[in-house]
Amino acid sequence: MNTELLKKTASEVVAKGKGIIAADESSGTCQKRFDSVGVECNEENRRLYRQTILSAPDLEKYVSGIILFDETIRQKNDAGERFPDALAARGILPGIKVDGGAKELALHEGEKVTEGLDGLRERLAEYVTFGAKFAKWRSVITIGANIPSEACIHANAHAMARYAALCQEAGIVPIVEPEVIIDGDHSIERCYEVTVAALKDTFNELKEQDVMLEGAILKASMVIAGKKAAAQSSPEQVGAETVKALLESVPKNLAGVVFLSGGQGDEQATANLNAMNLIGGTPWPLTFSYSRAIQNPVLKIWAQDTKGNVGKAQDALVFRSKMNSLASEGKYTAEMENERPY
Repeated sequence: MNTELLKKTASEVVAKGKGIIAADESSGTCQKRFDSVGVECNEENRRLYRQTILSAPDLEKYVSGIILFDETIRQKNDAGERFPDALAARGILPGIKVDGGAKELALHEGEKVTEGLDGLRERLAEYVTFGAKFAKWRSVITIGANIPSEACIHANAHAMARYAALCQEAGIVPIVEPEVIIDGDHSIERCYEVTVAALKDTFNELKEQDVMLEGAILKASMVIAGKKAAAQSSPEQVGAETVKALLESVPKNLAGVVFLSGGQGDEQATANLNAMNLIGGTPWPLTFSYSRAIQNPVLKIWAQDTKGNVGKAQDALVFRSKMNSLASEGKYTAEMENERPY
């Protein structure tokens, strides 16, 4: 294991004022997104859409890395360059989603466990040849009646730790993502309890597998009330409870924390990240790793004219990336949204 390389890469991923774009939607998820805007979901359209994202001018000012899907890391842009090579030439780190998706957890109705460990060592070796510098593995923790169970939390934590160890063995920085789903009517207090439990078990398992935390990154959920909760959470509440949960659960020597948006509104996700960084005082950088909260306007604009609207879609992408970059330093204000180009 090349410890210095892992530390260097991890620090670059969470560099000051920068974050990650998650462009790693599976073909099934991509189908749903494309269907919602009336675009046929074939391989060429997926390539053209990903090219729109990956080639956006000035994106490297606000984005340190982009997570790719298996299909995308193998594709080329119109100039014949492999996508990861084109990103690296601009100083953007190519990442790769490597999990096999969340499947039903046996004997635990309503709960899931993420699969994909079989053959992972060989897949990581191949991704290294494509230029991947970091990877991502997502698990799903659902809050509901009598769930999550300890069995669900532990099964996912153990799998993530084994994935992380394999990544570091291959020279790839692992991002571990124990996502607490924000659907449902749970309170912010209940979300806090589940988030802390999931994080503590995750880091216990990472320790058991001898994963070097200075060369690893957490992709965390925000502590927030469920979408159907009677009392919705303000940015100040989300910021305070999320920072409190992280300080209770996450070792200080972790390289950094990036956040998923989890279905929050675009501006909501930005405001919540900003609220955390206004509090400050954390031993790790807190930044973004958003998919929908950055891509929502991009996809809608691109879909209206997949060839003629590329520039407009890229303007929207860079603007949302800039807003989240500012939020990662506590410098975002809602008034800045008045300048958006869409």
